[in-house]
Amino acid sequence: MVTLHGEYNGWVILLSFIIALFVSYSALNLVYKISHSKGKVQLGWTLAGAFVMGSGVWTMHFIGMMAFHIGIPITYDVPITLLSIMASIGASYVAFYLTLAKEINRLKLLCGGFVMGAGIVAMHYTGMASMHYPTMSIQYNPYMWILSAVIAVITSCAALYFFVNFRDGSKAVWSKWAAAALMGLAVCGMHYTGMGAASFWCGEIAANAITGDIPINLFLLISVTLVTLLIMLVTWIAIYLDRTVLERMAYSDPLTGLANRHAMNRYFDNRLDNARSYGLLFLDLDQFKIINDTLGHDVGDLLVQAVAARLRSHENEGAQTFRLGGDEFLLMTKGMELSEVEQLATNILEDIRKPYLLEGNELYITGSIGISMSPEHGQDRSSLLIAADTAMYQAKHRGKNQYCLYDKQMERELLRRMELEKDLRMALAKDQFVVHYQPKWDASSNRPIGVEALLRWNHPGFGRVSPDEFIPIAEETGLIVPITRWVLGQACRDCFEWNEGREVPLSVSVNMSVSVFDSKNLEDMVVSALLHSSLEGKLLELEITETIVMHNVEDVVEQLKPLRERGVLISMDDFGAGYSSLGSLDLIPFQTLKIDKLYMQQSESPSKRAIVHTIIMLAKQLNLDVIAEGVENEQQIAFLQSAGCSMMQGFYFSKPMARADLDLWLQQSMFVSHPQTSQSMFG
Repeated sequence: MVTLHGEYNGWVILLSFIIALFVSYSALNLVYKISHSKGKVQLGWTLAGAFVMGSGVWTMHFIGMMAFHIGIPITYDVPITLLSIMASIGASYVAFYLTLAKEINRLKLLCGGFVMGAGIVAMHYTGMASMHYPTMSIQYNPYMWILSAVIAVITSCAALYFFVNFRDGSKAVWSKWAAAALMGLAVCGMHYTGMGAASFWCGEIAANAITGDIPINLFLLISVTLVTLLIMLVTWIAIYLDRTVLERMAYSDPLTGLANRHAMNRYFDNRLDNARSYGLLFLDLDQFKIINDTLGHDVGDLLVQAVAARLRSHENEGAQTFRLGGDEFLLMTKGMELSEVEQLATNILEDIRKPYLLEGNELYITGSIGISMSPEHGQDRSSLLIAADTAMYQAKHRGKNQYCLYDKQMERELLRRMELEKDLRMALAKDQFVVHYQPKWDASSNRPIGVEALLRWNHPGFGRVSPDEFIPIAEETGLIVPITRWVLGQACRDCFEWNEGREVPLSVSVNMSVSVFDSKNLEDMVVSALLHSSLEGKLLELEITETIVMHNVEDVVEQLKPLRERGVLISMDDFGAGYSSLGSLDLIPFQTLKIDKLYMQQSESPSKRAIVHTIIMLAKQLNLDVIAEGVENEQQIAFLQSAGCSMMQGFYFSKPMARADLDLWLQQSMFVSHPQTSQSMFG
């Protein structure tokens, strides 16, 4: 046997390094896509990445073998070559698979590097075994072989280290190219060390036939190189399109250009996992719906864009801005103290308050901000968003145009509200509701003239729940509609019963909700309640607020008209408490105005007295009755009588009471010459 001595082609060696460089850079780009994908998409990117990296590493190895020229025509065994390629792809898959874990400790890194290195060694020496020439054999220096294997493991561990550190995509481009160059050098070092471990032998007859002038197979070299470069080019184009086009469509808001809710979720998962502390500012624009309804959605969109531009300017202060939808925005801070977050909220509110010039309109708008901080108010996305949202609604409740920091009291209120909402859905079925009644008194005749039905909830765990607490929940959830149907039925039955045997009947009034009008079931509810109770329509009064009237005057009138034909009475409740629409008073078939209790609570104020005088005078000119709510003392009674109002309602006459107590109150009121408080009647 004769030893064959060869030589390396420097240009082909350079080509092998360039391929190793580009393969390494592609791998660092792919590891980012794999880490930021989920489900089947992640599996697809992992398989594609393993194929690209594996075939690229194998190409570098194959070209490296072609760079070594020993003067004989070498052929390659196709099955063994394919096995070599599969080993390279398998090792690459192991590398990408390990990057899926959020945390990789040293032991896992070493184990993964060993498995990946073993795959590269298998790829290299299987590829060497595919070289074929008659009587040629390859022998290996065991020390150089071991050295090449060690280099392969070290190279694999280094590659995994780079993969883990570059998977978040935050590193600069130059650092990625530097890492790719180191990986390329390491891969080439392993390959050429392995080549150095090999010695080629062949028989004397074959050796004598060596001419030494056999050229490199340029066609094979160029073909393998171009195919590999084409694969990497297609991969880079796919990554570019995914990042610049598809990702932008998926993670940006088309109206404002801000990051959207999907981007927020990704930001939580990728950027905040290791943050020591961060804050959320949940912003909602105040009265935005009014602008949308009055000026149109086009102007509303322009306003949202203008607000987004102002919010974007605050990103220099350390905030990342997201648009969640509609007029809701979220700003996330990282590593800022509470005082800094509060100052940021103040700056944002001041910026939003500045005027907007849109389509010839000078608009003014304010915002309400809720703040939650991690880890004080939670450590996961859901709890922090709920906390910030709760604080934002608290800011609105306190008057809007301000920020509010979430606290434990809000947390307790939130938990209580969630519990109430859950139990409210079963309260009707479990007979937990009761109707109490508060009498209305005519001071001129010194007798009751009717009662108002007021809903009460006896909660099995919380006891008596205030209507101010559970009615808004019922409004928001839509449960107010079936609840109102039940109250109407109960009030009509009770009214029919207490009027049996009475010479002068007492009417009952029931409060209506805007949700009942929106449901279009008002007539059906009232007619059903009257038929099942046998109550005359003239003894039922429906109390509606100014808010309901302003909601849709034409629709309200249309739904009330058939009820008036049945004799049902209509009154405007809490008159003067909201945005009074005086122009609609003559359009709606009211019979009574109820002066809001606010005016009695401030009855010592000259301005409030003047307004009460005006309301009473207006009602008389429109031939409407007037009832004053919230009467609590004789001074208020004297003032109302002097102003021309004799019908009153309030604690001076009686607090709301259960049906049994009302029956007793009505009996006793027949034998007294003046009204008494419920405390004096019932102890």
